[in-house]
Amino acid sequence: MLTINTILKEMKDVPVNRLEELYQFVNSLTPKSKHSQTLRKKILSFGGVFSDMNNKDYEEYLNHLKSSREKIFNRNIDL
Repeated sequence: MLTINTILKEMKDVPVNRLEELYQFVNSLTPKSKHSQTLRKKILSFGGVFSDMNNKDYEEYLNHLKSSREKIFNRNIDL
């Protein structure tokens, strides 16, 4: 019977330059709901990050962010 320990013993022999490929493969086998939960937790960890900022500073931040986005994304690119 195949066990996690058997698999781990085999994995320790994987060459270092192939570990990223192994990780991506193992990750592809993980149920998508786990990926969604992990992403959700990461996103929610930013909740309240601006709560200690006063309204004036927050408005200034939002204006700066909007201005920066417009500069980056509203430009002509010659291909």
